[in-house]
Amino acid sequence: MTKDLNKHIKKNADVMIYVDGELFHRNEAKISVFDSGFMMGDGVWEGLRLVKNNWLFLDEHLERLSEAAKAIDLDIGLSIDELKDALDKTKSANNMTDQAHARLMVTRGPKVKPFQKPSYSMDGSTIVIIMEHSDESANIEPITLATVPQIRGTPMMQDPKLNSHSKLNCILACIQAEKAGADEALMLDPLGFVNTTNSCNFFIVKNGEVWTSTGDYCMNGITRKKVIFLCEENNIPIFKKNFSLVDVYSADEAFVTGTLGSIRPVNVIDGRKIEDQCNHKITDKLQSLYLQLVTNG
Repeated sequence: MTKDLNKHIKKNADVMIYVDGELFHRNEAKISVFDSGFMMGDGVWEGLRLVKNNWLFLDEHLERLSEAAKAIDLDIGLSIDELKDALDKTKSANNMTDQAHARLMVTRGPKVKPFQKPSYSMDGSTIVIIMEHSDESANIEPITLATVPQIRGTPMMQDPKLNSHSKLNCILACIQAEKAGADEALMLDPLGFVNTTNSCNFFIVKNGEVWTSTGDYCMNGITRKKVIFLCEENNIPIFKKNFSLVDVYSADEAFVTGTLGSIRPVNVIDGRKIEDQCNHKITDKLQSLYLQLVTNG
C-alpha cells in the first residue's frame, strides 16, 4: 500500500489545480480557512474520469452536480458550459488526455464569521478542480469488505443521494473497515438491509441474477446506472431490491462500481469467501460490456 501511494504521489507531484478561475501548482493551491467547505463541509462535488481525451458521461455528472447544488440552495456561479470550460482548461494545463480523473468541488465560499448560517457566505462560491493521473491497472484486483455499524441514513437526516463534502459518516465506516483488515466498509440501511460501501455502489450475483439495493439510501452512482442499463440490454436479470447479509454471504459473485474503479470484484466479505461455484462469471461479462461502452461511447 505504501509503495503504491508513494508512486501515486510522485506521479502527481506537479499537477496544476484550478481555483476560482486560476491555475496553481499543487503546492500553491489554497483556499481560505474561512471557506464553508473547510469549516462546515458545506458543498457538493463530482468525480470525473478522462478517457481518450473525453470526460466520461460528463453531462450526467454535471446535471447531478447542478441538482445537488439546488438541493442545498447553493449558487454555483458558473453555467454548465462554463464548468465544462473550466474542466478543459485544467485538463490542458496538465497536458492530460487519458487515464486521468478530476474532482470538481463547489462550496458555498468563504464566510465572514465561523458559524453555520449560509448567509455568512457573502462572496459567492468556491470552485476547485483537482486533476490527477490514474493507474487503472490498480483497480483490477478483487477487494475485501467488512460490515460496519455505521449506516446510510434517511433523507431527513442527511440525504445519502447528495454527493456532499460532509463525508464523516463514510470516513468512520472506512476506519472501521481498515481496523477489521478490509479494503472497504459494507454499510447497511436504516432497516438493516445491505446498501452500499463507504465509497462505491454494491452488487451481488445469485443464481444468474444481479442484485443491488433499492437505491433509497445510497448515492445512485452513474456507473451503477450504466451497469443496470447493461444488464437490461443484454438479458441479464437485474433487481433493485432489499436483501440481507444472509443473501450476501451465499452469493455466487459480488462487485462494486464507481467512476474511477469502474467494476471491481469482491472476493471476501466479513471473512467469508465469495465463490463462483456455478461458474456464471457475470462480473467478468459486465466488465467487458462496460469497457466497450466506455471505449466506444
